[in-house]
Amino acid sequence: MDNIALKGEELSGKVIGAAIEVHKNLGPGLLESIYEECLCYELDQIGLKYERQRPLDIKYKEHNLTCGYRMDIVIEEEILVELKSVETISSLHEAQLLTYLKLSNIKVGLIINFNAPTLKKGIKRMVL
Repeated sequence: MDNIALKGEELSGKVIGAAIEVHKNLGPGLLESIYEECLCYELDQIGLKYERQRPLDIKYKEHNLTCGYRMDIVIEEEILVELKSVETISSLHEAQLLTYLKLSNIKVGLIINFNAPTLKKGIKRMVL
């Protein structure tokens, strides 16, 4: 495994660990915004750099479009995290993450569904 892949795996592990800590303390059933706030608190505690609600502009041919899309959390410019609080992760959520990854040139994405009974069942990792 090369250093880039290793860094991505290690960083993903830290993010997932932080999300598990949030889920362990709050459980399922709250709004995404609450989980986002708490996850960012945990990211601060472990010293990871992140940006919340980063705008995602779309380039169509020669035009730059500001469409109002926002990525929930971008961590260390390496991982895009989309937070959910839904019954199950759907193929639509997966398609959204893949599209955001392509448009942002970020290679690793996580969907974290805090509404899952155990967080392990609510995490989907995707790599371009």
